[in-house]
Amino acid sequence: MEQNRIPKHIAIIMDGNGRWAKKRFMPRTVGHKEGSETLKKIVTHCTKIGVKFLTVYAFSTENWKRSSTEVDALMLLFKLYLEKEKKTFMENDIRFMISGSRENISATLLKSMDSLIEETKENKTLTLNIAFNYGGRKEIVDGINKIISSGIKYITEEEMGGFLYNDIPDPELLIRTGGEFRISNFLLWQMAYSEICISDKLWPDFGVEDLDLAIEEYLSRDRRYGGVKDVE
Repeated sequence: MEQNRIPKHIAIIMDGNGRWAKKRFMPRTVGHKEGSETLKKIVTHCTKIGVKFLTVYAFSTENWKRSSTEVDALMLLFKLYLEKEKKTFMENDIRFMISGSRENISATLLKSMDSLIEETKENKTLTLNIAFNYGGRKEIVDGINKIISSGIKYITEEEMGGFLYNDIPDPELLIRTGGEFRISNFLLWQMAYSEICISDKLWPDFGVEDLDLAIEEYLSRDRRYGGVKDVE
């Protein structure tokens, strides 16, 4: 891969944990646990190849509709992930961020999230931004409400980013696993010009070689941002 053209920001919709478990006649929670192991491998690989920002869709605002058993398991799994991976983040110079609403999140989990954000804030090799309790439409509405509260009467597109959950560069590449062709209310503002790559692999089966293939496909695309290529 051409190192100077590696996408600086990759976003991933980590889809297929439940289906992965179902195929093996296991509870969906087992699939989510396997998915967290896949995330660790992908995050570590990103630090090695020059990716600067990685945003992953972990829990959407719509996921509250799932059974209380699954939701509770996801909350516990996320808390354990934060505690377990703290050492990995520090050793690999990874900054941790959260994009999402703080509504309905327990005080204990919020404390774990805030603690890891604070402890890793000086790390620079990779920023891992986890979209948790996240919805693209809600992010935009929350941003508009911030603008209204601030009394600002007019803003530009460039300024809008400062009112979203995190003001970081837009992703150049979106990867969705699990073979579904939809964006599921993810990064609606930020993905205006993202290249999209769909993988048929379920998230627990997605490996670093699959990430490399997606990046190679991205590098083969002709990105014109609405313009046209000069004709020789």
